[in-house]
Amino acid sequence: MINLNLALSADFKLWEFVVSTTADQNGIKNLPNETEIAHLRLLCQKILQPARNALGPLKITSGFRSEKLNKLVGGAENSDHRFGYAADVIPYDVKTRKLAEWVVANCRNFDQVILEFGTLTKPNWIHLSAAPVSRKQVLRAVYKNKKVIYQPIKI
Repeated sequence: MINLNLALSADFKLWEFVVSTTADQNGIKNLPNETEIAHLRLLCQKILQPARNALGPLKITSGFRSEKLNKLVGGAENSDHRFGYAADVIPYDVKTRKLAEWVVANCRNFDQVILEFGTLTKPNWIHLSAAPVSRKQVLRAVYKNKKVIYQPIKI
């Protein structure tokens, strides 16, 4: 049995990354295995906890996604969420863009920082990933012709 109160870092617990109304409404168990929990722990230690220490509390709006949940929400088959490498985040005390700028400037091991929808100066949320490849991609997600397009940006 998985302990949902498991500390992934000083301020992040496992439950924050697995809670999902969509999963609950569809009877999907959204629980990571030990390897995926280890990935979530690295995400917290490398990116989320340092960002929280610097900028204040962060709300995880989408964290780990089981294969079934990821498919149901239309996530990419190889989504970093699927493997515990990524979280979508909204900061409480600063603007979303400030979070993105801080991660790019201060976290050496990020893979992707994606400013998701909204505007370039005020994205709706920030996708942060710590996948092992560390591509250091900074992207903006926008809709174009009813498809999500990822555009490289500099911040």
